[in-house]
Amino acid sequence: MSLSDVGNLMCLPFDEIEPGQPTEAHEYLIQFAASQLGPEGRNWIPLIVKETGPDQYQVIGNSFVYAVAAEADLNEVWCIIAEDTPEAVAITRALAQETQPKTNLSIASRDEISAAIDYLMALPNTALKGVSHASLVARLDEAPRQYWKTLQPITKLGCRITAGKKLKALQEVFYLTPEPMPEVVTDRALLESLTTTQLKDMAKKRNIAGLSKLKKADLVNLLAAA
Repeated sequence: MSLSDVGNLMCLPFDEIEPGQPTEAHEYLIQFAASQLGPEGRNWIPLIVKETGPDQYQVIGNSFVYAVAAEADLNEVWCIIAEDTPEAVAITRALAQETQPKTNLSIASRDEISAAIDYLMALPNTALKGVSHASLVARLDEAPRQYWKTLQPITKLGCRITAGKKLKALQEVFYLTPEPMPEVVTDRALLESLTTTQLKDMAKKRNIAGLSKLKKADLVNLLAAA
């Protein structure tokens, strides 16, 4: 393959193509599509492949089509040749809806958070039943999530997210890339998201004495005012 082949639609021998990530489609759907295609048919939806060697390719997108072509016993299949880069693979899998979308909650906009929550709530048997979309989006948007190392602080935002199925559901669509915590924190929302131990450690670094009997609310008030 030459560089000019990248982006081209080409008819390739099926035995030169290795499968990539397997499709999650049920066998019934594969068999039905294969029966429509037949051994002499053409896959009008092409495979997306990358070159792995001379006359050797691997599927990076439309894995369902590959499974159907195998079931239909096609000798040749139509393919689009993609660049052999991680970026090309990621883009292809996203466009083919073959990867779970995830949003960086550390930097996400309000609209991005809203779309992710709406997606989860629209799923069959969603774990977020009883959760207010508007409330959860607002609390997440206002929270100091740029410093979170886990999603656990969400359980303390007062939006009916518990540390069980609901939090696990959010972990399916959100990930974090936390910033370093500032040396001095006075933001009340950020302080309230920390544990009592973290607050005491922060107070000790600021040479605040008499911490042993203080509760979390006291520590938050003390550090916010300092």
